[in-house]
Amino acid sequence: MKIDRMWAMPNKETFTIKPIAELIKEEILGDYLDPFPYPYQKEATIYLKESEPKDYGLFDPPYSPRQLKESYNGKGEYNTKISTWSIWKDLMAEKVKKKCITFGWNSTGLGKKRGFEITRILLVCHGSMHNDTICTVEVKNG
Repeated sequence: MKIDRMWAMPNKETFTIKPIAELIKEEILGDYLDPFPYPYQKEATIYLKESEPKDYGLFDPPYSPRQLKESYNGKGEYNTKISTWSIWKDLMAEKVKKKCITFGWNSTGLGKKRGFEITRILLVCHGSMHNDTICTVEVKNG
């Protein structure tokens, strides 16, 4: 497994952060699922259930129940229970055929129980007053 650490200014548009944009360019080689586009358009559970499978996925949910509520404010009913993230990961694992990059404050990714193996981690440090963004690249087994 490869682990890198880089510094960059934080941005709520995660994919515009330079080291993250470079990681995506290196690892995602085709069309991908993104259930959390910025700005948010549709509840992720509905989006994932309606989506066709794709080779790649980018999984960048709000990182906490508070962020979830703020991000989706006024855009439908959103369950802020922690189990919501597990449901999204289960659906993502069903839809992604080759590789997924997950983003958050931890490196659990989609996980082995869903058939994924971590191959690379990018830690993006945003300075002392901000949490790092942890980018976990996983390949689907089988």
